[in-house]
Amino acid sequence: MTSLPEGAADSKLPDSSSSASNQAESNSNSSTSSLFSSIFTSPFSIFESNPNLFSTEKKDTKPRTNEWTKTIKRIMTGGAMRRIQERILGTGRIDTLSPSSETWLLGVCYKVAAEESSSSSAGDDAHNAFSAFVEDFSSRIWITYRKGFEAMGEARYTSDVNWGCMIRSSQMLVAQALIFHYLGRSWRKPAEKPYNQNYIKILHQFGDSESHAFSIHNLVRAGKGYGLAAGSWLGPYAMCRAWETLARENNVGEPEVEKRKESLPFAVYVVSGDGDGERGGAPVLCRDVASRLSSEFSKGGATWAPMLLLVPLVLGLDKVNPRYLPLLKETFMFPQSLGILGGKPGASTYIVGVQDEKALYLDPHEVQQAVDIESDNLEADTSSYHCSTVRHIPLDQIDPSLAIGFYCRDKDDFDDLCSRSSELGEKANGAPLFTVTDSLGASSSNRFDDAFNLEQYSECSGHAGEDEWQLL
Repeated sequence: MTSLPEGAADSKLPDSSSSASNQAESNSNSSTSSLFSSIFTSPFSIFESNPNLFSTEKKDTKPRTNEWTKTIKRIMTGGAMRRIQERILGTGRIDTLSPSSETWLLGVCYKVAAEESSSSSAGDDAHNAFSAFVEDFSSRIWITYRKGFEAMGEARYTSDVNWGCMIRSSQMLVAQALIFHYLGRSWRKPAEKPYNQNYIKILHQFGDSESHAFSIHNLVRAGKGYGLAAGSWLGPYAMCRAWETLARENNVGEPEVEKRKESLPFAVYVVSGDGDGERGGAPVLCRDVASRLSSEFSKGGATWAPMLLLVPLVLGLDKVNPRYLPLLKETFMFPQSLGILGGKPGASTYIVGVQDEKALYLDPHEVQQAVDIESDNLEADTSSYHCSTVRHIPLDQIDPSLAIGFYCRDKDDFDDLCSRSSELGEKANGAPLFTVTDSLGASSSNRFDDAFNLEQYSECSGHAGEDEWQLL
């Protein structure tokens, strides 16, 4: 099967030569603003606001009606129609990002224009920074709804439309961790083929069948114990635990599960509260737990293992408590940042950056044909895994149930993350996102081996009401 045309994924990317010409003519910040308006969009589409528009349930219909439905569905899921929906049925307007504010993208800062300056050199710098930002953003792995994949579940689903957005968002976050691990944070998708072997291998692992290690099929199976099932939506906590389970299966091999060909090249640490959240409280990043996970991953080796840290949080009731917003923004400044699994209620996205009070995200709600990229095909069409359309929503409108991701390459990287997190906690005025400690104590030492009770939780001492921590 083939992917959608490249224009469907990269329709907003400006031509570099024409952009350079326009910059030279204007030499002002206004031209940079126009560039932003051509690439940044803010609203969620009709598919987020009407999740049941195209139900996956099978119904008895007349053949003619069924064909008409299919025709309408093809039109409504097309790229052009989606853009119309975003402008007409979204928030009603399209904002531009500030050309003079810092933009943080997974630990890297971009400032696309010099404040109070319209000189030629400042204009060139602004254009170069803008181009660098677009290149960085469009190099991130974009994973979306797919149709036509290997049937899964009792209902024999061949598409995850309307229910798989959290899974797709999590796949994007883990894919970035793999890119950072194998290729480094500075890697950008090359303009010409053949591609890097590791890049192709990463995309291959996210194919949509049981034979691909990190497929939606295997994630649904791994998350069964946390309520994950084909056709149903789930929250960030269960999604993090599904990844932890899948990593454990693939790395050490469970007796009842066939060992997969590939495994994650790093340990997975789901950072949760005291007693795995059963007694409430902010999640606790524990150095002893990380050390144990590292040792288990490396089979007792002395070398500190690379590590993916996932921190599921609930930061309010109906919306994020404003006291947490500055803390969330600052996590994007960490060099270990992998972004956030979040979005609007019932519509998960992968948040990769921030500017001022806006959250920049990759949207999984685009429906694309399932593709199978062979691990040795360095000439493969990978256009359906990249997107240059930068969407944004107000940071204070994201769902309070979310998960933050970090990737630490080695012990020094982990220690730096702990140091930055501790400093961030000191700024929290008693309400940190999570805390850092050396040891959890004997009562919590075996918490990763115990069954998790989804029905128990208690209040975090010292907080109440909207500041109350809840079980995810």
